[in-house]
Amino acid sequence: MLYQRSSQLFAEAEKVIPGGVNSPVRAFKSVGGTPIFVQEAKGAYLYDVDGNRLVDYINSWGPMLLGHAYPPVVEAVIEKAKKGTSFGMPTEIETEIAALAVSMVPNIDKIRFVNSGTEACMSAIRLARGYTDREKIIKFKGCYHGHSDSFLIQAGSGAVTFGSPNSPGVTQGTAKDTLLATYNDLANVASILEANKGEVAAIIIEPVAGNMGCIPPKPGFLEGLRQLCDTHETLLIFDEVMTGFRLARGGAQELFGVRADLVTFGKVIGGGLPVGAFAGSAQVMDYLAPVGPVYQAGTLSGNPLAMAAGLAMLQAINNDLAVFERLEEKTAYLEQGMRRVLEAKQIKYTINRVGSMISVFFDEREVVDFDTAGYGNNDQFKTFFHGLLKEGVYIAPSSYETWFITDALTYDDLDFTIQAVEKVFA
Repeated sequence: MLYQRSSQLFAEAEKVIPGGVNSPVRAFKSVGGTPIFVQEAKGAYLYDVDGNRLVDYINSWGPMLLGHAYPPVVEAVIEKAKKGTSFGMPTEIETEIAALAVSMVPNIDKIRFVNSGTEACMSAIRLARGYTDREKIIKFKGCYHGHSDSFLIQAGSGAVTFGSPNSPGVTQGTAKDTLLATYNDLANVASILEANKGEVAAIIIEPVAGNMGCIPPKPGFLEGLRQLCDTHETLLIFDEVMTGFRLARGGAQELFGVRADLVTFGKVIGGGLPVGAFAGSAQVMDYLAPVGPVYQAGTLSGNPLAMAAGLAMLQAINNDLAVFERLEEKTAYLEQGMRRVLEAKQIKYTINRVGSMISVFFDEREVVDFDTAGYGNNDQFKTFFHGLLKEGVYIAPSSYETWFITDALTYDDLDFTIQAVEKVFA
């Protein structure tokens, strides 16, 4: 494939945008090469500025559950735009999507809409701190909750060591209130809570990790976190920006049968437009202004275009719950096909999958946390990425990102992808 126009556009972008991109992973730093510039997308396919068609496995990093340019979403946005794009005042559609979301997700009474997953997680942490009157939080190494200061923290030298900033601009004062735990390690979490008894406001976790590749929780891990939080009177926050409305109608809470005190959303809930949300029980959510003392606001929160897109998406899912079965079957079919190829080629690999989230790691050892995710052969992943790209398949340009499957994929597309994997290792 030729990417002449993409290369030209990237060179132009670098002159006026830091790194030529507005989100770092798009820059292909992990895999090398020049980012692909998209012209348009439809269903399961991307069409780049050089005229290439690519089978898409990132789907805007998750929201395109039903495919790109999904007609009900597009039509809803067009019709709403005709009536105005922003008011800074309440609109009926905000209540409509809120009521639908609350009816779909277990254990939530109220929801507040914001403009991104980062904003949702940042706001949920502030609410948890205000509600509990505690300052510290626990997050897991390798879990990404947006670029708010509290979350850009890397692990220290021991289980109860304070984190240190992972990015310039994050202060030591902020870092000291973020405690790092190891994903899928209950004993580690318990020791941190004991060492900081009465000080931890919340534990925030991706119930299925997606930012160190797809890593599922071990059996009993989420249940154990729930018990620990109950014991220590700490709030449990599920970051369901990726998993919400993707793994099940009610997200990970429904799938695993574990109650969270607060849940954050993004991706699917916006139908592809910039939307985030956080939700919980009325008791906790009513601690927000203007009812309670914890302040959170946003001029474009509840933007009518975003609400229209999100409502159309949630309605489509709610009216076709078989979509989750189809997604499960398609992703399992892809997994089985790739396993056959990789084993036949005697490639060392591990595949992790939960529902329509899937990752390939080029190492035979089990991948259960951030450290084990790093075992993979990154040079082999680069070959894999560029080989698939050459064959017309687009996956995440980083071994630390999950793939997202869309219902728009046909079994012909999946066979095409499996054949492409075979060609890469021929």
